[in-house]
Amino acid sequence: MSGWSIADMPDQRGRRIVVTGANSGLGEQTARALGRAGADVVLACRNVEKAQRVADEIGANATVAALDLADLGSVRAFADGFEGADVLVNNAGVMALPLGRTADGFEMQIGTNFLGHFALTGLILDRIGDRVVTLSSLAHNVARLDIDDLNWERRKYNRWVAYGDSKIADLMMALELADRLRQAGSSTVSLAAHPGYAATELQTRTESPIDWVMKLGNMTPLAQSASDGALPTLYAATAPDAANGTFYGPGSLGGMRGAPAVAGYRSVADDPAVRGRLWATAEELTGVSYGV
Repeated sequence: MSGWSIADMPDQRGRRIVVTGANSGLGEQTARALGRAGADVVLACRNVEKAQRVADEIGANATVAALDLADLGSVRAFADGFEGADVLVNNAGVMALPLGRTADGFEMQIGTNFLGHFALTGLILDRIGDRVVTLSSLAHNVARLDIDDLNWERRKYNRWVAYGDSKIADLMMALELADRLRQAGSSTVSLAAHPGYAATELQTRTESPIDWVMKLGNMTPLAQSASDGALPTLYAATAPDAANGTFYGPGSLGGMRGAPAVAGYRSVADDPAVRGRLWATAEELTGVSYGV
């Protein structure tokens, strides 16, 4: 894995890969790289017009499908028309927004980043032939996950903690799914990835003065490009030796930049009791139960 780059990515011809939120940022760069490698790429996005412009630039091997992860009705509609793929990349997300609610009443960040992807994965898992890759973040380290109040109905809202909550929940989902797939003897695997500090549009949509701070940060040497930030995702999605239940991220500067490497994470994500409670709560909230 040392020094892994896009040049090391295997030929993806004959493989179909779904990337959520592929109309911009990390998702766009992931989709473009996979398309260049020959994959049939499905850009599953809320903004289908923007996604179509990206798909047109990728070429005939890219298609667009409507998917709004903040609306379980949209998630179910996508799943109903889904014909199968080799890989699902759970990439889409929102970050540090003011308190808002999804169409189903979930807090917007936990609802979009975690519950939407939890429902999507559960609904189409039987049609994913190879692997599921779910994006987490270094921000999982600031989480104060309260499984009894995932939707911030009792706590005083903190946009950054809420974002961290959604990202540690994504990581727990990926790790728990990996265990369940292993125990079921499935050939499908589950992995997680994070981009380190990658300069994307996501950091400038908090609708607060922090947008300007993030814009300045994105111009420093600390930040890497979105294409470099996509490398851990691409490794997890394509490398033959990417292992079930492994978390990948940049290997330098404390995980903020560099080539993909195995990433560390908070020990709570390995607590089976906590993961089990989160899983059961997600099933209850979304109405989606997994077959593993």
